[in-house]
Amino acid sequence: MEQNRVEKKKFDWRLFLALVKGTNPPRGIMITALVMSLLTTGVGFAVPLFTKRLVDGFSGQSFTGNQIAILVAAFVLQALASGLSIYLLAKVGHHVVAKLREKLWDKLLRLPVRFHHNNDTGETLSRVTNDTSIVKELITEHLTSFVTGIISIVGSIIILLILDWKMTIVMLLAVPVAIIIIMVLGRQMYRVSKMMQEETAKFTAVLNQVLPEMKLVKASNAEHVEQERGNKGIRTLFTYGLKEAKIQALLSPLMLFIMMLLLVTIIGYGGVRVASGALSAGDMVAFILYLFQIIMPMTQLSMFFTHLQKAMGATERIYDVLGEETEDAEKGKPITHVDGDLHMDEVSFAYQAEQVLHNLSFSAPAGKVTAIAGPSGGGKSTLFGLLERYYEPTSGVIRLGTEPISNFKLQDWRRQIGYVAQETALLSGTIRENICYGLEREIPQEELERVSEMAYAKQFIEELPEGFETKVGERGVKLSGGQRQRIAIARALLRDPQILMLDEATSSLDSSSEIYVQRALQNLMQNRTTFVIAHRLSTIVDADQIVFIERGRITGIGTHGELFERHELYRQFASQQQLLAGKVD
Repeated sequence: MEQNRVEKKKFDWRLFLALVKGTNPPRGIMITALVMSLLTTGVGFAVPLFTKRLVDGFSGQSFTGNQIAILVAAFVLQALASGLSIYLLAKVGHHVVAKLREKLWDKLLRLPVRFHHNNDTGETLSRVTNDTSIVKELITEHLTSFVTGIISIVGSIIILLILDWKMTIVMLLAVPVAIIIIMVLGRQMYRVSKMMQEETAKFTAVLNQVLPEMKLVKASNAEHVEQERGNKGIRTLFTYGLKEAKIQALLSPLMLFIMMLLLVTIIGYGGVRVASGALSAGDMVAFILYLFQIIMPMTQLSMFFTHLQKAMGATERIYDVLGEETEDAEKGKPITHVDGDLHMDEVSFAYQAEQVLHNLSFSAPAGKVTAIAGPSGGGKSTLFGLLERYYEPTSGVIRLGTEPISNFKLQDWRRQIGYVAQETALLSGTIRENICYGLEREIPQEELERVSEMAYAKQFIEELPEGFETKVGERGVKLSGGQRQRIAIARALLRDPQILMLDEATSSLDSSSEIYVQRALQNLMQNRTTFVIAHRLSTIVDADQIVFIERGRITGIGTHGELFERHELYRQFASQQQLLAGKVD
């Protein structure tokens, strides 16, 4: 199915040009590089004519010093111009790929969470790294050969027409054949290279999924499963790599065969014309040299078009990302303080074709704790996503007082929210960097220690050899679960949010860690509007109100006592929790 879609997609080289132009490449450097390339090609035009004069004027005389000096100077000039051109075009290529990656990175950071949920991280990474590299290779390695090749071919043909138009016409008979070969095999290369890039992205996604979760792989004895999954991707890449190699193996020899056949024909036909006196020996030598200046660029052009197909596939994938609609963080009213109740008015949400939430209506009093309870998969985390404006409701509205929260600036609104999740998000870096993450101001040491103490994190941080400068490792792997949670709470305290969202914040902790985290959460929740998702009864029993959600619908609202009295499923939930805790209601 994917292959058919790729085959039906129309090839458009203008997309590539627009992509490169959008990076504002340094025109002065590019023009200088092309001038150097033209100079290299121009010297190449002069050498056969110089050789012609030498051959026609050669009668036992030795080369003069001037002739040798001119020839050596020409070759040195050609080498210098060629080297400078290669370097300058490489500089342009690296500029283009750097700007592309900047644009992609900026785009990815501003895309809504919906995009990241719908796309594998590995595939997205492949677009930023692999696809941009393909574009760079076309510019740095093949653009020069394309420009100089065209000039070399056109210039050589003009000179050959002047030297001997009859032999030139014979030579030009091979051009349509070469063009047909390039076009036919080029289409095949486009399809194969596009699929190759898709499979590379999928394989990168597998690596990105498995490597960070190596503990899970080993604990589950799933090495053989992941080995087969990885090997499947490797075999698929191998298959497409062979297809790509076959096309290249056909293209180069076919072009070489045509050119060599042409060379033999020209030599034979030219020999007859030299013997008849219609052509001098010098003309014949010059003709052959110019013929080589056509043959070599033709081979390079075939390689250029091969890589152009790859670059087109990469360009389309890059445009897929750049064409996505981003969040507008600056649109709306500024908000610096949350003062008022939060209201859900007939809020519904559908994730793609699946209806997740159905007409939710309730109010969360300011400064109070609202617990969200219910069976797994009922839509509790989705509700949190709507409150943080990761998604917009399909219908209905969420209001702060009388104002829909969608009217506020997105950055300002999220600045009012502190979020502590079950799986704490820590970045590879120091404890200080993780606590201060996202804050642009300089945080004094005293303030850092204050929030760490309130989060019951200061003691274990000070016991570490490097204190706040301790590296936490990838995803905080060097810290325990309870330590990571307390770092997250310290981060939330430092932000001083007015709305708190606690998503199963203690469910994965042991009892000793939970005690510390619960104390830290109590400090965090003071005088803040708090939403709590929890499966443990101890976490929600003291909430000011509990909203019970089943299959995306609210089936009960009240305190623990009220719901225990009148809500059968909540009573079962609470009784099970009490039984597990060894308590009696």
